Amino acid sequence: MSDTVRKNVLVFRELPPDQLARLKAQHKVTVANPRVPEQAARFRDALATTEGMIGSSYAIDEGLLASAPRLRVISSVSVGVDNYALPALAKRGIMLCHTPGVLTETTADTIFSLIMASSRRLVELANLVRDGHWQRNIGEDLFGWDVHGKTLGILGFGRIGQALARRAALGFGMPVLYHNRHPIDAAKELPELIGKITHTPMEELLQRADIVAVVLPLSDETRGLMGPREFGLMKPGAIFVNGARGAIVQEEALLQALNHGTLRAAGLDVFATEPLPLNSPLRTHPKVTAFPHIGSATFETRHAMAVLATTNLLQALAGERPLAMFDLSVV
Repeated sequence: MSDTVRKNVLVFRELPPDQLARLKAQHKVTVANPRVPEQAARFRDALATTEGMIGSSYAIDEGLLASAPRLRVISSVSVGVDNYALPALAKRGIMLCHTPGVLTETTADTIFSLIMASSRRLVELANLVRDGHWQRNIGEDLFGWDVHGKTLGILGFGRIGQALARRAALGFGMPVLYHNRHPIDAAKELPELIGKITHTPMEELLQRADIVAVVLPLSDETRGLMGPREFGLMKPGAIFVNGARGAIVQEEALLQALNHGTLRAAGLDVFATEPLPLNSPLRTHPKVTAFPHIGSATFETRHAMAVLATTNLLQALAGERPLAMFDLSVV
């Protein structure tokens, strides 16, 4: 039987009004964004009685958890869970929910747009027009490079990696190499991509791909994965794209590959520090196309994420199994 007693819920990042209303209809809700100075004290005070939390993009560490002795569930408005102290959650038996699936296609769109923008120099050329410097037909110094037919290497082949592969192979005739912990049974899971995707060791993928795209989750295993050796393995003239997490890339090694190696360009939606510091060389690097972490940033997708996160929280607080619960047993 569902538990219908009103619980104390802490919303630590603003929700759409309709989803906030869903929560308030069933529970006692405090809205306090700890990133906003005038709300930080209210956030800290609410922790003592909080039973459920919902939000995103804020580190929930062991110290914060210690201030929330009654906490039963956190519902993250995100797929990634690297902001949460997973071992501490598992030890306390606190449930963690997230929002996989609803942002897959939108994020794949963003990553493929980075591939297009980096290869065809779209942002650079658009700014040429915007800044009034387009005075004649462009010459070879401003030409880009074709995307269709090029070999795409994908590091990570979950939902987003597979969606990216469909765009590349079916839309642009690109042979796709992918590296994943386990190969995909294409006949069963991706029949439309049979003969168009190949499970490949990472070193070989880096050596063969014209464009390498990272869609891996951040973990101890993937943190700093792309370093000097890995960039050195990439073929001359290759393009690197990261639409996953900034900490997967050793940014100094990426800069070295752009400045002194053979890497042609990089397209980045994520960075080790966000927002990207004004003094970061990546911000104005002529070979870098940089987006402000917009992977899922559309009206439709962000609302769908909020709906799923709210549903997850309501189900958990009612004693039901949430639609999307992160498996803390693997921690």
